[in-house]
Amino acid sequence: MNAIDSKTKYVLAHFFVEKRTIEKCVAFLRQIKITCYKQILEIYFQEKCKPVKKRELIIFVCDKFENCKTAFSKLFYRVAKLRFGVPIKAKKSGLKHNNNHIERYNQEIKDRIKTMRGFFSCRRAEHFLNLKHIIHNFVNPHRQLKGKTPAESAGINLNLGRNKLLTLIKYRAKMYITKR
Repeated sequence: MNAIDSKTKYVLAHFFVEKRTIEKCVAFLRQIKITCYKQILEIYFQEKCKPVKKRELIIFVCDKFENCKTAFSKLFYRVAKLRFGVPIKAKKSGLKHNNNHIERYNQEIKDRIKTMRGFFSCRRAEHFLNLKHIIHNFVNPHRQLKGKTPAESAGINLNLGRNKLLTLIKYRAKMYITKR
């Protein structure tokens, strides 16, 4: 499971699961809640005084999987809205929300898994997804963001220079050494 901000293309959360049970969906959405809940609440409190139908809350878009809906209701009941994604054809018809960004990201992962011929363990899958998440957010510029990385577009500027991945590795290694 993955979550991407539609404006900045920033990967907010990722979670490798074999089956999307309610518990797994809750754990996944809890990652988003940990990192983004303050921002979601800020918008909710700004919109709280408006009539319910006129509130412009944060909108989550997902497929029509019932466990995601249940988990969302459990964690974001009144403070955000849930919409189900629509196909690209329906987008052309004027419907607003789609999940094309996440579907494209998921397809990149599937393509990579095919060339790797599988992960062989959950631990390897988790490491791969963590690296994919970091490279997507901090290293690779995005065409729709005019050459910026999703992190830069989201206001996270680490000044990584030209060799972004190497700088990130050095930064993490330095943090690891100083914690000991």
